[in-house]
Amino acid sequence: MNFLNPTSSLVMEQKKKLRELFSAPIDPAALVRRLERPRGPIDVVLDTDAYNEIDDQFAISYLMKKGGNLRVKALYAAPFYNEKSTSPKEGMEKSYEEILKLLDLMGRGDFKPQVYRGSQEYLPGETQPVESPAAADLAERAMSYTSERPLYVVAIGAITNVASALLKNPEIRDRIVIVWLGGNGLEWENCLEFNLIQDVAAARVIFGCGAAVVQLPCMGVVSAFTVSGPELRAWLSGKNPLCDYLCSYSCAEGEKGSSHKGTWTRVIWDVTTIGWLADPEGRFMSDCLKPSPIPEYDGHYAFSRQRHPIKYVHAIHRDALMEDLVATLTQE
Repeated sequence: MNFLNPTSSLVMEQKKKLRELFSAPIDPAALVRRLERPRGPIDVVLDTDAYNEIDDQFAISYLMKKGGNLRVKALYAAPFYNEKSTSPKEGMEKSYEEILKLLDLMGRGDFKPQVYRGSQEYLPGETQPVESPAAADLAERAMSYTSERPLYVVAIGAITNVASALLKNPEIRDRIVIVWLGGNGLEWENCLEFNLIQDVAAARVIFGCGAAVVQLPCMGVVSAFTVSGPELRAWLSGKNPLCDYLCSYSCAEGEKGSSHKGTWTRVIWDVTTIGWLADPEGRFMSDCLKPSPIPEYDGHYAFSRQRHPIKYVHAIHRDALMEDLVATLTQE
């Protein structure tokens, strides 16, 4: 964590916003209602590090093609930093370009004006937002929603953009539901998971501010949602340009990253966030209420029974979700 000059007027203003965010009273009944699986039409924005892995492409495509009750309003590019980027900034830029590429493959070039660049760096601390078009859009867009009719914010990367929007405008806390794939299962030995550990400060803002959060943990929960090369080729190859891209790209990545030639599987766990939104009957996964965990900077969770509740997904019903994913992606 980077500590800021405590005498700075900017920092003092940021700390004031943070106190407002964390100290505003929480209506427990309203919070629990927002955490229920949505029924009927809802508005959705998706925050994604699209170039980082193969699963973001599946999640973006699933959401955009699902239609029905899921009305997509914006796509945000999230930062990431690993062997596929030289910095969080480059990771975000590559993700932005990958989103545009997927829209072309889906014949949805019309949606490109609703794609926003996100943060070029992670939060420098728990009081200071990172300015970006994505954070600005979310901070403004969410004001059109209410506690009874919230905006659903799906996040499948580092949660920097969403935390920045909350720090910029604490009033949106009770107007959004954050569906985040981040961290590991609460019983896992640590929370050294890519999305969370990139920006622990942002994760602490999300889990600590009292917003409605649906957590889909990686190891121990959504790590069950995997697919193999033979399955991808059988289900997607030749169906449409988008499916051909998803199949060829995923198979190339899978074969490159595995020593088990021909028998590898890869997680496509980002898909589960969209599955939760599209699953009012609970066919795709099981969840429950838990006290909000506290991500610590040492890579572990701390816990308190006094914390406000979140919705915690604890099991994925792989075959049911996979069937819906394939049917959605292969439709014309």
